[in-house]
Amino acid sequence: MAKDGTARGGQRVGSGRKPRPLAERIIEGKELQAEPIGEAEELDAADMPPPKEWMLRDQKNGKPLGAKEIYEEDYRWLRKMGCDRTISPALVQQHAMCVARWIQCENAISEFGFIAKHPTTGAPIASPYVSMSRDFLKQVNQTWYQIAQFVRENSQSVISGPTPQDELMEKLLSGR
Repeated sequence: MAKDGTARGGQRVGSGRKPRPLAERIIEGKELQAEPIGEAEELDAADMPPPKEWMLRDQKNGKPLGAKEIYEEDYRWLRKMGCDRTISPALVQQHAMCVARWIQCENAISEFGFIAKHPTTGAPIASPYVSMSRDFLKQVNQTWYQIAQFVRENSQSVISGPTPQDELMEKLLSGR
């Protein structure tokens, strides 16, 4: 504690030993399966929360955005990992929209190229779609890292096989 009454120094956020995945602890016998306290009532018969209306809108050029398919694919993977009921739907929606926007920017780069014309001087400049694509890809990776970390910490099965993140380039190349 400093003289002015503020706390300074100390342990940094995120420092220290990282928690081990739940699946590893169960395999080693260090984590016991918790007994349910009571009968859990089934609140929802739906497989996944329906995608929001804003995820279903078409792009300006009239083509579908594709966020709904990404959202559903992510939820199918989360269900397979046993984390579909506990993860925040907003995080999955955010990831789906970022992926859809990234694919949209990459398609614009393919259509218009890497160079654009400056609106006032007419001089060649770098296409704004390149920087937007880079920003969306950064958001895609950050949101996917949060989802994967949640699954790693809370899934009782070991993560194996393809994940929705592995399919990004395939979606981009197929033109969806």
